[in-house]
Amino acid sequence: MASESIWQRMMRNVRYCVSDVWDDTRTLLHVRVVKVINLSIRSYLDRDLQIRAGSLTYNTVLAVVPALAMIFAIARGFGFQNLMQNELFRYFPSQRQALETALTDVDNYLAHASQGIFIGIGLILLLWTLVSLMSNVEDTFNHIWGITVKRSIKRKFTDYTALFLLLPMLMLCSAGISIFMSDAVQHVFAGHALSPVAHRLLAFTPTVIAWIIFTSAYYLVPNTKVSFKGALFAGVLCGTMFQIVQWLFLTGQVYVSKYNAIYGSFAFLPLLLVWLQLSWLIALSGVVLTYAWQNFDRFSYNDKVKDISQAYANDMAIAVLAFAAKRFKQREAPLTAGILINDYSIPGPLVKDVIERLQRAGLLTAINTGDAEGVERYQPAYDPDDLTVNTALNALTAVGSSNFIVKADTCFAPVVEGLSKLRQRQQAVDDIPLLDLV
Repeated sequence: MASESIWQRMMRNVRYCVSDVWDDTRTLLHVRVVKVINLSIRSYLDRDLQIRAGSLTYNTVLAVVPALAMIFAIARGFGFQNLMQNELFRYFPSQRQALETALTDVDNYLAHASQGIFIGIGLILLLWTLVSLMSNVEDTFNHIWGITVKRSIKRKFTDYTALFLLLPMLMLCSAGISIFMSDAVQHVFAGHALSPVAHRLLAFTPTVIAWIIFTSAYYLVPNTKVSFKGALFAGVLCGTMFQIVQWLFLTGQVYVSKYNAIYGSFAFLPLLLVWLQLSWLIALSGVVLTYAWQNFDRFSYNDKVKDISQAYANDMAIAVLAFAAKRFKQREAPLTAGILINDYSIPGPLVKDVIERLQRAGLLTAINTGDAEGVERYQPAYDPDDLTVNTALNALTAVGSSNFIVKADTCFAPVVEGLSKLRQRQQAVDDIPLLDLV
């Protein structure tokens, strides 16, 4: 009996974490944590992130040579080319042959891109490869957030080009600062007890840089307003995971070296692909976590909303339309989805569905108030004094496709015509036998 009680308690907790938590309206910390984890897992599974991470891995491999070409081109301008080569050889000691081959390809790429007519074509291809990668990254981030509005081509080109011009310079400056700080630490703390501590803090710098990069990506790349707290939390967590995976990848180079005798320089490629795949999975997991952090409160009663009755959906739509009409008559600020979610605790998916149905029925219209936040606001499509409950119900009922099944429409025509006549006469259909319509 005791074991059955423990089993039942365990199953109740599992059921709460999986589905019942969305019916819990409390704002306790553990409730919020369970909702964030639940929505993160659901979003991760629903967005096909494994496939998208594989696609981004492929795009990254295509962009490796152009990216290295741009980085080394800028490094040459600052006189840091040898420094970057030495850093690469230091990070990948067992893959010196593969790196030398890649650097040779980079030199050839730069040589051809700077000669004759190819200078323009080469630059265009280089920027197109990098912009294509960033565009796919943005599309994936927007897909996770459920955003359909994308940046314009002009804005993509300018933003991404600026990013790829500034990023190598930041990397070079970071490398220079690290070298400067390392020399300063050795000079200032030489022979002191603080020297090991200072070196450990300096070694922690790449992790902090990873936190900044991931947080910035989660905050800036999606084409929507993102909570900085959510982006920071996901950035710190995923930046740390990325550093761990990177450490495993770099450590694995030592063990891969014995396979070089069999696979030659190709021994580096499978491990690189695995590392890129894992890195993109970590990055996309952070996007999911940021999305869940910001939107978990909009998925209350999620399962019940999916199974909502038509009558209840119509009641909610009429109620929203009535409140919108009242605010319009009293000259208050137009209704927003956020007001319905926060002030009236209507689940986010239901708000989205109700507003969409009212718009399609021609009862509600979106307006642009020109505010800085860019929040969509809604008001009645025409004079509220002309609106009646029956008009609204008929408009909601008519939303969607109809009369498109030719054979069925022909066979059921007498029933449909009978119902139409009853509605036109506003006659109650409660007491009419169903068989009288056939």
